[in-house]
Amino acid sequence: MSVLTYAKRPLARIGAALALALAIVGGLILASGATAEASASTVAVKALGIAASKKGAPYQYGAAGPYRFDCSGLTFYSFKRAGKRLPRTAQQQYNSVRHVSASARRRGDLVFFHSGKHVYHVGIYAGGGKIWHAPKTGAVVRLERIWSRSVWYGRLVS
Repeated sequence: MSVLTYAKRPLARIGAALALALAIVGGLILASGATAEASASTVAVKALGIAASKKGAPYQYGAAGPYRFDCSGLTFYSFKRAGKRLPRTAQQQYNSVRHVSASARRRGDLVFFHSGKHVYHVGIYAGGGKIWHAPKTGAVVRLERIWSRSVWYGRLVS
């Protein structure tokens, strides 16, 4: 082997070690920043499960559980039981969350139905284009396909 070959090997080892060190440090930085996001995601998925457990509960205007709900009452109740407080009305809830695009939506995100700038209904995204919600008088809490394009998405943050 030539002297040049021996000289290249230590440099390659140093480069690999440096790359590994940077990956570890970068991973730690990402992990610490992602902790709040992961925590919020866990709460959101728990809230989704709580909303689903209320399947069949009757709609009642102004009700926030545990046996009857209006739309924002269901989201308020579900997130409260999951350990996170939300304001009471759909509009207030929309104003209090981080807004996300449809392509970035995840299970447990809030889905806000709107007319112009006015939010009139809210549910919890279940995946597959469906939400858990308390639809209207005479109906019950149920899983339903999102029926409108006039929706915004929101995510709770820690």
